[in-house]
Amino acid sequence: MGAFKAYDFRGVFGKDFSLETIYKFGFFLPSLLKADKVLVGRDMRLTSEDMFDALSRGITDAGCDVYDMGLTTTPMVYYFTAKHGFDASVMITASHNPKEYNGLKVSKTDALPVGYDTGLAELERRIQNEEISPKSVKGRIVDYPVRQEYLEFQKRYHFNTDNLKLVMDCSNGMASILVKEIFGKNPIYLYDDLDGNFPNHEANPLDYKNVEDLQREVVNKNADLGVIFDGDADRVMFVDEKGSFISPDLIIAVLGHYFAEEKNVPGLVLQDIRTSKSVEEYLGKMNREVFIWRVGRAYAALKLREIDGAFGGEYAGHYYFRDFFYSDSAMMAAQIVIHIFSEMKKKGISVSQLMAKIRRYANSGEINFTIRDKAAAMEAVKEKTVSAETPVRILDFDGYRVEFKDWWYNIRPSNTEPYLRLLMEASDEVMLAEKRLLIEDILKPFIVSSEK
Repeated sequence: MGAFKAYDFRGVFGKDFSLETIYKFGFFLPSLLKADKVLVGRDMRLTSEDMFDALSRGITDAGCDVYDMGLTTTPMVYYFTAKHGFDASVMITASHNPKEYNGLKVSKTDALPVGYDTGLAELERRIQNEEISPKSVKGRIVDYPVRQEYLEFQKRYHFNTDNLKLVMDCSNGMASILVKEIFGKNPIYLYDDLDGNFPNHEANPLDYKNVEDLQREVVNKNADLGVIFDGDADRVMFVDEKGSFISPDLIIAVLGHYFAEEKNVPGLVLQDIRTSKSVEEYLGKMNREVFIWRVGRAYAALKLREIDGAFGGEYAGHYYFRDFFYSDSAMMAAQIVIHIFSEMKKKGISVSQLMAKIRRYANSGEINFTIRDKAAAMEAVKEKTVSAETPVRILDFDGYRVEFKDWWYNIRPSNTEPYLRLLMEASDEVMLAEKRLLIEDILKPFIVSSEK
């Protein structure tokens, strides 16, 4: 089935999956996760209500209760899965994808992610091969309003940041249900009404065209900082006072000012394999060690728990916290990051000035190639670069991260799209351009097309 992905279940509604599939998903999920109740939240997408109805019928036909959170952010589902002791939960969302998409994010006990390798493959097998036999005693649908409890938790991380002028873009997504009660009247809000049509821009801040309105407003209003959330509010990204987009991996270093300097929280810091070397070096000055791991919540949340890390983050704008059950919370991240920028402003340091202190390398950003043979292409790049120059370090658990004295690259197959992804850093722009040409030349026989 095309909707079963490495991290979740996601695709175009009516094309990649049907409501019948969602019903079966709900029916087989409780037995798979050994749950007698399932926590369910949903976003504002136009198909989410129908998907909730189909999923709930499946769950209750399996004799299991549905605890209905209503409209929620994805991190709210993670939080209450762990805090209230659910063995299974589902968030109905397609996160940052266009409006025709929808999907399901599944968690189990302690909000641990359920990916294809940890349960979704078995669920797919059951949906395809096993018969539905509804239980004679059906489960119930229980209203489960928890928004106020969640706001009380989030407000523990709220600080007085009135010295900052903020612009906040909710992308017509689920952040809208929380931001005004957390941040109050101070920010200038953009697109803070729920609208599954995404009339202003798609809810994917990693696509730079979706950040343009925020950048323009920050500059026009002489704001100190711009903040933008994705559709289900599990990711957050930032724009400095000049309107420049801040690479999300660098925010991991910003968080170090809170966890290492201000609170002195012990523990490793998790970063994904694409993260800038600048982060490791900056956190090293705070006596914090990083742990590099695979891309995606299905791996990051598990690893952060395994190493009992203090916090972590990803290039895609997810930030994970020990105090959030090792899961990602964009709202918690936003509050802490805004607090740090507020404290820096008191010292006369602007957002762009702090980021200039962190950022030490020329970075390519993520470049996507449509490749005929991803595995062969990756091997060719590794073999030819390593034979030409002695590497300092090679990591091989998510594609390859190959580090040399003055530059490094990560080349990896996408888990969610038909791409081979390349990200590179070098000591300066000249070297970066030179090494990019080198790798693109190696990839040339394999490339169908490329885009940044």
